Amino acid sequence: MPRHVKRNFMDRVIDSIELLAAVFVGIVAADIFISVLLRYFFSVSIPDGYDFGRLLLGILIFWGIAATSYRGTHITVDLVWGAVGPRYKRLIDIFATLVLLFVVTVQTVMLFDKVRGTFADHVLTYDLGLPTWPFFAVAWAGDVSAVVLIAIRTYRLIFHPDLVAPRHQAEADE
Repeated sequence: MPRHVKRNFMDRVIDSIELLAAVFVGIVAADIFISVLLRYFFSVSIPDGYDFGRLLLGILIFWGIAATSYRGTHITVDLVWGAVGPRYKRLIDIFATLVLLFVVTVQTVMLFDKVRGTFADHVLTYDLGLPTWPFFAVAWAGDVSAVVLIAIRTYRLIFHPDLVAPRHQAEADE
């Protein structure tokens, strides 16, 4: 999109969520790199390095769902979609996005139960005894962001399809 085009609120929300997802990719990569470096050269491990890696990877997965859900760049099977005309492609996209919205919304509710459970049970990391619920809460926030982005995508597919980039354009941009 050209720089001179004014971004609306929804576009800024989308960009912010995608930026946060990218930050979590960087954090996970740095954690892995530093852990390997310390272990290989100094025979030292980060206390709770395994727990941090595992919990950060969970955060990355849920924020990754948020980042890929709006753009439609997640894995898809387009056998039928590719064989129909533009009108039916749009209907298939709307139906698939509504199903995705339902599934991710249910997943978000269930993940909140996990956050609540780890908080109530006082689940701690092994070495440092740090509470794990904040990691689950950040992952849950990523899932909430995914629901928001999928809802925005659904709204735009139904009412403003010109604001949603076609699949072939999204693939070409990468």
